[in-house]
Amino acid sequence: MYKILTLNNISVAGLERLPRDQYEIASEIQHPDAILLRSFKMHDMAIPPALKAVGRAGAGVNNIPVDKMSAMGIPVFNAPGANANAVKELVLTGMLLAARNICPAWDFARNLQGDDASIGRQVEAGKKNFGGFELPGRTLGVIGLGAIGRQVANAAVSLGMNVIGFDPGITVEGAWELSSNVKKATSVDDLLANVDFVTFHVPLVDATKNMINAERLKIMQDKVVILNFARGGIVDDEAVSLAIEAGKVYAYVCDFPSNLLKNHQRVITLPHLGASTQEAEDNCAIMVADEVREYLQNGSVRNSVNFPEVFMPRTDGYRIAVVNSNVPNMVGQISTSLADAGLNIIDMLNKSRGDLAYTLVDVDQPVAESVLKNIEAIDGVLAVRGL
Repeated sequence: MYKILTLNNISVAGLERLPRDQYEIASEIQHPDAILLRSFKMHDMAIPPALKAVGRAGAGVNNIPVDKMSAMGIPVFNAPGANANAVKELVLTGMLLAARNICPAWDFARNLQGDDASIGRQVEAGKKNFGGFELPGRTLGVIGLGAIGRQVANAAVSLGMNVIGFDPGITVEGAWELSSNVKKATSVDDLLANVDFVTFHVPLVDATKNMINAERLKIMQDKVVILNFARGGIVDDEAVSLAIEAGKVYAYVCDFPSNLLKNHQRVITLPHLGASTQEAEDNCAIMVADEVREYLQNGSVRNSVNFPEVFMPRTDGYRIAVVNSNVPNMVGQISTSLADAGLNIIDMLNKSRGDLAYTLVDVDQPVAESVLKNIEAIDGVLAVRGL
């Protein structure tokens, strides 16, 4: 029986992927094999010694000590793309809200006073203050062309916008999913200098912190609209607020309110709604539950932020999973340990990612606990499991 600790409310649609005859799931549980979470911050949490996997029902993993998990031989799974449609829809909403001045217009209308005839006169006199512009023919810059960025770019093309994208790490598979009408920028600065709107779909790391700052705002076109539904900190809020007051920035739409922004002129702040749809929560939970289950039961790795992608079909043999430092002769030492125990290898797959390597081995006989302990004792081995 596998034990799963949930640190947040996880969609029932995901939990149902873990059969109750094989999994015990609770928000308080001793010696968990895996943890499922959404926004819970694990950095100050004592890591249970029995832990084998962490699953984040979402894309970002800033709330998880990934380096610590790697050092313990624990994969961290996430759900890239499961919430992409929800975020895409909110980005499109943000562009329309800004372009048509919907929020200040709504605020004006809901505060009108007097009888209906008086309100009608006020409407006709006041509507000129909220005139906007249309999206077709405008240029959108998309920084980060992962699952969300691609959907945003493709949707903007469908709306008649010109789209420029930048992502030096885009995969071949990702490029195939991108509309051929999306133009490629050579750099962030190249993109920023040529757009009417810019949206960010990147993680918050050192390279992306304050990606929009006072210096970069100088090279941007006047009356640009900035959208941030990725992470707080990617945009320098103070620099953008000053640029709005100077008339450089037309509007700023983001998912991260603060005292500086929440009542600021021409800023629309939303309460981190990017993935807040039932569909997105279900999709994220289903994806990450499937990933954790496949790892616990078969040793396969898919959508891990710290492990290589590994899939090896099951044979009639007995499976061992080994996590180790990516150094020479590890596979040789593992194979020698198995041979010394009289075990014949039926199938083997070894892959690495950065400083980590991961090996699946199927052997012809049951693997004694003493064999697992011998492998675990090899210098550089971080974790061993018999499946």
